[in-house]
Amino acid sequence: MGISFGFVLQQTILCMIPLLLVALAGAFAEHSGVINLALDGCMIFGAFIGAIFTKAMIDCGAFEATSQGLYVLSMLVAAASGALFSLLLSFAAINLKADQTIIGTAMNQLAPAIVSTFALLLFNQEKVVSGGNFILIASSYPSKGFGDAVANNAFLGFFFDKVYLSTYLGIVIFVLLSIWMYKSKIGTHMRACGEHPGAADSVGINVYRMRYLGTSISGALGGLGGFIYIATVAATTAESSVGGMGFLALAIMIFGNWKPLTIALGSFLFGFLKCLGVLSAQIPFLAALNLPMYFYNMVPYIVVIIVLVITHKKSGVPKAEGIPYDKGSR
Repeated sequence: MGISFGFVLQQTILCMIPLLLVALAGAFAEHSGVINLALDGCMIFGAFIGAIFTKAMIDCGAFEATSQGLYVLSMLVAAASGALFSLLLSFAAINLKADQTIIGTAMNQLAPAIVSTFALLLFNQEKVVSGGNFILIASSYPSKGFGDAVANNAFLGFFFDKVYLSTYLGIVIFVLLSIWMYKSKIGTHMRACGEHPGAADSVGINVYRMRYLGTSISGALGGLGGFIYIATVAATTAESSVGGMGFLALAIMIFGNWKPLTIALGSFLFGFLKCLGVLSAQIPFLAALNLPMYFYNMVPYIVVIIVLVITHKKSGVPKAEGIPYDKGSR
């Protein structure tokens, strides 16, 4: 039984997009000087609020379950909720100057607890099934002729059939924010606060504000990535876990040396490894091995450990990351 290259690429990109956004989320926080270990928690919280919003809109009849408009609105709600959740990290790390590693760990424990508690309270189960079905297939397009062409053409099919709007939006958001971080005045100021906050402060840059900005963007991208993950990979089910995707994205950020281009390459690699279990049944060599799904679930994390051990000496970590800034000590 064969498998097409297009199908492998499509599945890889499906898993890649959440990793891409959440790894960039980590880079934004750390370039501003704050370690965001709570990426997993931001994903869980954003996915939960996005799923509740989606379910509410479908149940009240405001949108159909396949509405792309609802999908975009839900992504915005998830991003906003992720940013709101990240304010816990911002306040504790920037204003209270607390240990950022401990805060992030606590938030990763808090998010699943919130989801389980409120899901039980609202839905009598520890998860939320939003009911949305946002996949775009050939028959979704208004022109029957174009839909038929998509269904019968491998090239068009790859770009337009059985895809999600979030795939394109995720890539656009990643590119625009990467350019903004390196080319805009505010982005440059934010990165300066992660490298030399004292020097940045001496030329009039508000270090606290820039760190709040970096952490808030990080939370928004984490919430967005979490909702895209449940909408495209986890069958629109939000629960107290995202399969460790937040931690994998954190490792991709380190593997990518905090730089967008290498983060994108790392996301593509680990996106492929993450969907290897789905592909294994259709790849003859892997199907013949008859390995359990648990094995394929372990592969990305085993590779992460190996890669980080090999590349740890080439780290481009921002110099002031994780160090609370005290204006009075400048």
